[in-house]
Order: sequence, then C-alpha cells, then structure tokens
Amino acid sequence: MLLAIISKDRGQRLMSGWGWQVLHDVVQNEIKQRGEEGCKVEGFQRKLEAAGQDEAKITAVYEELAQLSVADDFPYIEPNGLEEIRALRPEGPRKLDAGWTEEEWRDKFYGAWLGRSVGCALGKPLESPSFMNGTDSNPGWKNIQLWFEGADAWPIRDYTPGQSRAQEPYGIALADFSRQSTLERIQYMETDDDIRYTVLGLLMLEEKGFSWDSWDTGLSWFKHLPLGQVFTAEAQSYANFAVLLNQRGWQRDVDSAAQLDWVRTYMNPYREWIGAQIRVDGLAYGAAGMPEMAAELAWRDASFSHVKNGVYGAMFVAAMIAAAFVENSPERIVEIGLSEIPRTCRLAGDIRLAVSIAQNAKTQLELVDRIWEAFKHYHPVHTNNNAALCAAALVFARGDFETAITTAVLGGWDTDCNGASVGSIMGAIVGAGQLPESWTSKLNDTMYSEINGFHPIAISECARRSYEVFRKLQG
Repeated sequence: MLLAIISKDRGQRLMSGWGWQVLHDVVQNEIKQRGEEGCKVEGFQRKLEAAGQDEAKITAVYEELAQLSVADDFPYIEPNGLEEIRALRPEGPRKLDAGWTEEEWRDKFYGAWLGRSVGCALGKPLESPSFMNGTDSNPGWKNIQLWFEGADAWPIRDYTPGQSRAQEPYGIALADFSRQSTLERIQYMETDDDIRYTVLGLLMLEEKGFSWDSWDTGLSWFKHLPLGQVFTAEAQSYANFAVLLNQRGWQRDVDSAAQLDWVRTYMNPYREWIGAQIRVDGLAYGAAGMPEMAAELAWRDASFSHVKNGVYGAMFVAAMIAAAFVENSPERIVEIGLSEIPRTCRLAGDIRLAVSIAQNAKTQLELVDRIWEAFKHYHPVHTNNNAALCAAALVFARGDFETAITTAVLGGWDTDCNGASVGSIMGAIVGAGQLPESWTSKLNDTMYSEINGFHPIAISECARRSYEVFRKLQG
C-alpha cells in the first residue's frame, strides 16, 4: 500500500506537463503491451478513445490497465526473479573451457569490439521508418534491398551508400543523424547508443567487478549519460529513477527492490523492447566463456528498465556472446543462449521458430521475408522480433561474418542494434585477424561514444581493457 501511494504521488509529478497526446500514446502502447503479456485488454481501446483529450481520464485508463492480471489461460510462464528464471531454464553448459593462448584471447576480444562496431555502422544509416517499419507498399527488408540496388551496391558487400535512385520513386530515406556512417563518409565508428552502452558495461566491470546491482546501473547512467542519450524504456526508467532519488535521497533502503520495480514499470510500456538487449556486450565480454555469469550480469542490468522478455533478450544475447569466445558453431551458441532463459517464455518459442526458418531457408531474401512475416506483429524495436532475426542470421550465415551482419541488417526493424549484436558474436567467434579488412579498415580503429575518456578512443584499446578486466575477474 505504501508503494502504491508513493507511485501515485510520483506519477502525478512525472506526468505534469506531458500533455494529452503524449499520455494517449503511452496508454496506446500500454494496451498492446498488456495484451502481449497475457492480460485481457478487450474494451480498453474504446475507453481510451472515450477519454478524448482529458488527461485525468487517460491516466485513469492507464491505472486500470496497470491493475490487470495475466489471464489463467495464458500459455507462458514468465517470471522476473533470477532464481525463478533459472528454475525454468533448459539444461546447458554454465561455464565453458577454452585452451586459448593469451594472443588468441586478445584477438577474440578485439574481434568482438570490432565486429560490433562494423555491424552497428552498417545498420546505422538505415535506422529510419522506411526500413524499420516498412512502407505501405513494402516491408522494411524490401526497401533496404531497393536502396542498395538503386545505388548499384546489391548484394550488400559494403557500408550503406548515402544516395540511391530508389529514394524518390519509393519514398524511402536514410536517417539524417547517421550520415557519417555512410559508405562515402565513414572513417570511424560514430557515436551510437549501442556503443555507449558497451562502454558503460566495460566501466561497470572496471569499477565494481561483479559486485553491483540494478541500482548501480541507474547511478551509472546518471553519471555518464544525459537524458537526451536514452530512449524508450531507458528514458522512462531514467526519469522514474530521478523522481525516486529526489524523494528518497541517494541512499537505497529496505524497500529498494519494490522501488526499482516501480522505476522499470511505471508509465513504461516499452519494458519488453530491445533496449536491454543492446546493453549487454561490455558486460558479457567480462564473462567470456561463462554464459551463466554473463546472463546474470545482463539480468542485473536489464532489471533496471525491463521485465520478462525484455530481460530474457538481454540474458539470451549475453549468454551467446560469452559462449562465442569458446564455441564456433552458431547453432550451438544459440542453444546456449536459450539455456539461460525460461523455456516457458514467448522469446524461447520465437527463437526456436526463427532457427527453424533459418535452417530451411535457401536464400538470404527468403530468410528475411519469412522472418518478417513471422514476427511483424511486434513493434519494430521489440525484443522478440529483433532477437529472432539475430538468431536466424547467425544460423543462416554458418560462420561467415559478412553474411551474418548483412542478413541481420537486411531484415529491417532495429538495423543498427541487430548488426551490432550479430557482429559482436561473430567477431568473438573468428577473432579480429579473420574479420574482412574491407569492412574493418574503414573504421581506422577509432570510436566516438560521447562518454568522457572514450571520445575518441581506439577500438583496440577498448578491447585491451575488456581483456584485462576479464582476466582480473576470473579470480
């Protein structure tokens, strides 16, 4: 009851000045989110429309949605607690043995950082509605194909061209904020949220090792990230956490777990979107060869802003990254990722469907078409569809770096995030020495992140620091 009272007070302050349109959009997304979580939401769309522009009435609809329980006939079991998640995992290797030399380890760490940067840079200019959402006439993947064809650059063998004859006739366009990553201009990995979170993961392990929790994630964001550098679920949890700190002070108390649950859920219909999944790489590098530990670190970080499948996506990708430092079979790596999340969750079912599609697809275009059709009911930046695409790209590529990143990006939706995640995994598998120079050389071993001390920095220096913290934490 105390938490409910506090939540209402915080909520009134958070919503002050939002305006009815912003509230309407939040509640619109919340209706979809509650339905996906297994709640009965019939009639809520009519209630929202009946509220009109009255902020109090719109808020009342949100509060009613928040009180819904998951229906008894919902076929999934999706806990948030770590021990409850682990109780529902399939069997899997919790730690892997590797016989790498120090030189080989260092090559894999550099490969992971470099592969992540390459994949992110390829997808970054395509992070626009034309390719993420698709258009009335085409799915997103088709518009990406048309863009490259219109630039005489199909199939994808290099970074995204800045100009294409397809722009006018098809009404498609690149993201304005990513021009420095286009083929004609690219000279380094330009700043991106995928890169900033990788840096923050490294900093967390350097500063605190394995001894930290979700509260520390929030404090780290306040230290390193302005509000303008966080989006969707991260932006809302950031704002909620600010209210919590202002009311309670900077010290956590005995009710901190309940308070943090409010932080990650209140007015946050994005809590199963992709944000947590893209934050795990810097953490997983420190747990190389230890998929269980990587998944736990991802759980701690993700639990600040996400629930259920939003958390599972982070755990799944983190476990895959950790496994990729030892294993070289993409299918085996995906299975290890699945072994760290509940077999009873929506994400597990979606990943298995995606793997089946990848195993049977004969061409890259067939693959992305079938993945799009299977998962287009999700929001373009939801966890499940993007994680499914990443898993499918890894399996379809059969160990080829270029095929993996181009498939992940061609699939549409969150193009830079998927290119980065798949590039990170493939880079860890093959090592920097085996990455195609045609991709890596254009980055000139340089990265900008807008984080103090990492703007600019050599990508190889980030890899060195990740390897050093990995060695330190092995003890």
